[in-house]
Amino acid sequence: MSAPSPSFLPHPTNATSQEPPQTGSALTLRSRSADETRRLGDLLGRVLAAGDVVLLSGALGAGKTAFTQGIAVGLGVRVTVNSPTFTLLKEYAGRLPLYHFDLYRIDNADEVLSLGFAEYFEGNGVSVIEWAERAEVAGDNDAGSPWPESWLRINLRATGRQSRELTITAHGARGAELVAAFAQATARRNAPRDATSGADARNANGSASGEDTPPC
Repeated sequence: MSAPSPSFLPHPTNATSQEPPQTGSALTLRSRSADETRRLGDLLGRVLAAGDVVLLSGALGAGKTAFTQGIAVGLGVRVTVNSPTFTLLKEYAGRLPLYHFDLYRIDNADEVLSLGFAEYFEGNGVSVIEWAERAEVAGDNDAGSPWPESWLRINLRATGRQSRELTITAHGARGAELVAAFAQATARRNAPRDATSGADARNANGSASGEDTPPC
């Protein structure tokens, strides 16, 4: 019987709570490598449903694209996912469509709305938005933003050359459900298992490579 990996342990206040987290509650996860960041994304991808919106923020190289690559694996996408820095949006086929946005070159929320991206946020797929903060009013993550009523926000922060800290917050009822589901998924991933039952040897990183590619 092996001990759980501490890098995947949720924040204790979320791991032990009997009630689903409400809007504004946070879950903190830690990753020791890009591969672990992808595996965390894979766990989230497995619990996502049509119409879910995942906002990703963090500095260049923080792991936003690596995390998105993991989400793609969890959604059953079988091709390599790269950041759509110049096209702003790439679509991928999986058990649900994946709409992968990169808003690095967006200056404000009006651009997102004028490009018609809001139609995707409540569509039949999953929207993952890198550089989500570029479409928000400075200092305010909600008012004036183009996001729907419910969403999940994940802020990635480098804590070392390969290690990352992921802070997950929710907005709206569905966002709170996703925080709870993600916490449960990471807890199950860390639960000690009898060696005879077999470990989950699934490789979550597929053919993906590297973390965020800085835009030119």
